[in-house]
Amino acid sequence: MTLTLAPMEGVVDAYMRDILTRIGGIDLCVSEFVRVSNHVYPASKFLGYCPELEQNACTPAGIPVHVQLMGGDPLVIADNAAFVATLGAPGIDINFGCPAKTVNRRDAGATLLQWPDRLHAIVAEVRRAVPSHIPVSAKMRLGFSDKSLYLDNALAIEAGGAEKLTVHARTKLEGYRAPAHWEFLAPIREALKIPVVANGEIWTVDDYRACRDISGCDHFMVGRGIIARPGLALEIAAMLRADDPLALLSWGEILDLLETYDRLLVSMDNPNRQAGRLKQWIKLLGRTYEQATELFQEIRRLKEPCEIVDVVRANRDRHA
Repeated sequence: MTLTLAPMEGVVDAYMRDILTRIGGIDLCVSEFVRVSNHVYPASKFLGYCPELEQNACTPAGIPVHVQLMGGDPLVIADNAAFVATLGAPGIDINFGCPAKTVNRRDAGATLLQWPDRLHAIVAEVRRAVPSHIPVSAKMRLGFSDKSLYLDNALAIEAGGAEKLTVHARTKLEGYRAPAHWEFLAPIREALKIPVVANGEIWTVDDYRACRDISGCDHFMVGRGIIARPGLALEIAAMLRADDPLALLSWGEILDLLETYDRLLVSMDNPNRQAGRLKQWIKLLGRTYEQATELFQEIRRLKEPCEIVDVVRANRDRHA
């Protein structure tokens, strides 16, 4: 079993990858997507999304990071893939799953799921352009407006030369609304020879177990679930070892992580973004921790990172 940290735009950046891989249980990370349209980007663009490329393409905890590309022109994506491979990317992932309207209007992401032949062409060009020792993978949804092409799309991606396929078990129009349709993953897994990675609505160990049982998959990707429950990967690992259930990370441990995250975010040199990322994580933590919902109400109107961290520290003192 492998567990991959999902590439969530504006959420799972290098700082969050650092934090979550320090906790443990994650086997692989994928960068936020780099959208390419009409030219090959300079190295600085890729390093902005994946600074780990300067550190052997691994997080400080030693977990590899693959680079995700997105676009609709096979040759442009392939040329960018070839270039980022020279920068040390250990793997290239292609995004066919982003549901954002701004992305889909520009011939990228989930909109391409309407044309299996285009998926095949993009994957085939990237596979041709990238050295054979560097794996090429893709991530897709079950469809754009409906699920009628889900198997055609998966087979097209495999035929193009992908060595792994991650499937977010919802359509573009379903967005992130529950439920995820894990039952569609089993036919994909049975039809393909390459590994199929299950993704969507894995918030707890029970969700992981249900997804595994319904899909039959051996590999999983977690996104919002592990942001809301940072110890989720460790909890899943303990379950697989048949250990006693691992306790939820304590609220005190979460507050420590928030302070560490703030220290990492300083390198952004952008206080507004730093404050926004702190608020964003605290709000997502409210899915698991009631204290986080209370904390978010205290900090939601604050604008300076130092003010937010002061409230975090005061919260620790109250819960000590």
